[in-house]
Amino acid sequence: MAALEAVRPGGARFVGGCVRNAIMDRPVDDIDIATQIEPESVIKALEAAGIRAIPTGIDHGTITAVIDGKPFEITTLRRDVETDGRRAVVAFTEDWAEDAGRRDFRLNALYADRDGTVHDPVGGGIEDAEAGRVIFIGDADMRLREDFLRILRFFRFNAWYGAGIDADGLAACARQKEGLKKIAAERIWKELHKLLAAPDPTEAVTAMQDSGVLAIFLPEAETLDGLHDLRVSQTLAGVQADPMLRLMALIHRSANSVLAVSKRLRLSNAEANRLTMWAADNLPDVSGMNGRQLRQALYWHGKQAVVDRALTSGRDVRDLLFAVRAWKRPEFPVGGDDALAAGLKGPEIGQALRKLEEWWMAEDFQPGRDQLLERLGKLS
Repeated sequence: MAALEAVRPGGARFVGGCVRNAIMDRPVDDIDIATQIEPESVIKALEAAGIRAIPTGIDHGTITAVIDGKPFEITTLRRDVETDGRRAVVAFTEDWAEDAGRRDFRLNALYADRDGTVHDPVGGGIEDAEAGRVIFIGDADMRLREDFLRILRFFRFNAWYGAGIDADGLAACARQKEGLKKIAAERIWKELHKLLAAPDPTEAVTAMQDSGVLAIFLPEAETLDGLHDLRVSQTLAGVQADPMLRLMALIHRSANSVLAVSKRLRLSNAEANRLTMWAADNLPDVSGMNGRQLRQALYWHGKQAVVDRALTSGRDVRDLLFAVRAWKRPEFPVGGDDALAAGLKGPEIGQALRKLEEWWMAEDFQPGRDQLLERLGKLS
């Protein structure tokens, strides 16, 4: 801030989430700065002060300053010239009210000077932050047509900060929901992921379903019963559900559903694989397993799949989770070289080792290497 103030006194203010969270007495993670100074001059001012400046979004006025390894986004005040529901063409301005007027919600259009003085150009933002209200700036339908992703942001901010969903905003989201089909899948999943990471997103997700918004990008979420089951299990077990668990709780546990969701939301390979393992047909109901069955499931499917299936069961799985944490995967003590030495060739090797490993699992991993080699010899 000091480097920018040296160029133009009063020309830089903290903005958005850091101001909102300070008012709401929430942790402040990211610090963003808005300035009347244009990007090229911002870079010069930072470099003159010995601060690294990265033009991360210079066309849209954003420069990232890196101080002690921590990034700070500095964005020149802007006004929209043209919008198409996905992206905006902007022009720079020196008018704080113009910049505030193009933002999404009143509680996000707050600015603060270095001395802590808060500015609320559109009005109502301070009161919204204090009361936990997520209210669109101006005409809600217009804000949404400027950027349809704001539909999901409305529900995300309600999940994290809202104390009750604004009826007018919700109605606007319902009217504009088809616009989400214009938004890239990666952007939708990013917003949904943040929403599902909230301490309790149930009210927001329920409103998404009731308004028809959820069906636009997640038609597999026919009921929210699974979200309730997850909440029961996680509460009893004293663990926090993560966004992937909540996604599982929303969809039908089947290979077809998992494949459709993974493709539509363009999940990462790791995320898609986790969904696939959770939905595996050959993974039985883990909450009712005895010790031997649990060990077999853990060996074959892994800890993550077993825990995911347990927590989405809606049952008390505290003892099971304790057993999972204590379990260490045994190493199968026979390999391809042993099969070759036993006289097996080609496809016979994999088939024999698979049969041998399944027998070893059925025997609760008790047979040692000598016993396994003896049995392997009989398979050759």
